[in-house]
Parts: sequence; structure tokens; C-alpha cells
Amino acid sequence: MISSNDFRTGVTIELEGSVWRVVEFLHVKPGKGSAFVRTKLKNVQTGSVVEKTFRAAETVPQANLEKRTMQHTYKEIDQYVFMDMETFEENRLNESQIGDRVKYLTEGMEVNVITWNDQVLEVELPNSVVLEVTETDPGVKGDTATGGTKPATVSTGAQVMVPLFISIGERIKIDTRNDTYLGRD
Repeated sequence: MISSNDFRTGVTIELEGSVWRVVEFLHVKPGKGSAFVRTKLKNVQTGSVVEKTFRAAETVPQANLEKRTMQHTYKEIDQYVFMDMETFEENRLNESQIGDRVKYLTEGMEVNVITWNDQVLEVELPNSVVLEVTETDPGVKGDTATGGTKPATVSTGAQVMVPLFISIGERIKIDTRNDTYLGRD
């Protein structure tokens, strides 16, 4: 159990049979009446966001999430095969379990798989990945005085906005959290 006074961004709680992550919280102590905690919660399974108010010191069950390090070994038809780095067991996940981050998943990449009651909630990729540019328009010298951008497709099929000087075959570093170009490798 966790008290609403201990809520912080990223804390996971169980409400109504599902797992919710605290996105925002605000402790409010009005001049008249008792204190309360106003929160914005995100459902980890569905992604829906709800605003909920808790009384001060109200206790709710804390979600016990299990985080396991796994390595993506290969893709078989529509399933991604991961090897548990401790037990060396194979686990298969489909694209819906991984989510939109599947666009940066490469063979041999180590990820954190977060589960709750033996149900996969999310797959955490590294914060940045290095991938090769496979398709982009050629940059013309003198296009702009300031840093312009153009779309580029990387080896996994993801599209990222890159500076004009990037060309096909270059390896670039991408932030997987917000799909932004970080630099050349």
C-alpha cells in the first residue's frame, strides 16, 4: 500500500483492476477543509489518461511491476522473440505488446520488459539507438543559412527528421523517447 502523500511522477498504483502510472500530482491544502492530492493518471495497458483526486494520506495498493532484461533475438512472422538474460528462456511478443517503439527494435538489442501479474505492460528500449539512413533526399549545398531538416528513413523503417547534410549510408543517433535526431555516430 502507498499513501497519496507519497505520490511522485512515475509511481504505479492499482485501481479498478488495472495499473495506473502517476503522470502529474499536486498536493492541495485549502484554507477551509481537509488537504487532498489532485493527480493525472495514465493507464499503462490502454494509454488513457484520467484526472483523479485522493484525500490526503489515503492509501491505495501499489502495483508490483517486474522488470526483466531481455535481448531481441529475431522476428518470426508477426512475433518478436526475446531471450531472458537471466534464465535464457525465449519469450514471444507481438507488435501490439511492444507498441510504437517497435520501429527502433533491432536484433541483438537489450530491452527491459515490464510485467504485472505475468502480463506484459511495456517494453522499454534504450534512450537512444544508432541506425543507418537508408533513404533520404540529397541535401543541396547552400539550401539554407540556418539548420533546416528533411525526412529520412532508417534501417528499421522508422522516419526521423534530420539535418540537410545527412546522406544515405550514414549512421545517426536517435532519441527513442521523442523520435529526434541527436547526431552522427
